[in-house]
Amino acid sequence: QVHLVESGGGLVPVGGSLTLSCTASGRNFINQQMGWFRQAPGKEREFVATRSWSGRTTESADSVSGRITMSSDNAKVTMYLQMNNLKPDDTAVYYCNLGIYLVDGQYLPGEYWGQGTQVTVSS
Repeated sequence: QVHLVESGGGLVPVGGSLTLSCTASGRNFINQQMGWFRQAPGKEREFVATRSWSGRTTESADSVSGRITMSSDNAKVTMYLQMNNLKPDDTAVYYCNLGIYLVDGQYLPGEYWGQGTQVTVSS
């Protein structure tokens, strides 16, 4: 059984920063990447970013590009998503996912998702 446990959400002011973490357990994930998604109220879930455990493969959505930093602690099987200069539009529930990075640069979500963590940016 695979488990993804997220933490780090909260309430931050506009322009603030936040770091989300996602810890995986259950099996070896070296052949998969961690993806981040978010879902705002009334909107569909959207892709935010992805990073391989080695850090060699990364991709991010235009809406967050330049404002995020991804890193990992492979010994802890934990991936981090640091978000800077947060905007009200970043308010959403953020989810992590284990998936596959395709050769055309697309991230293919897998079946395992974290429980979600709320990020609220106050204006």
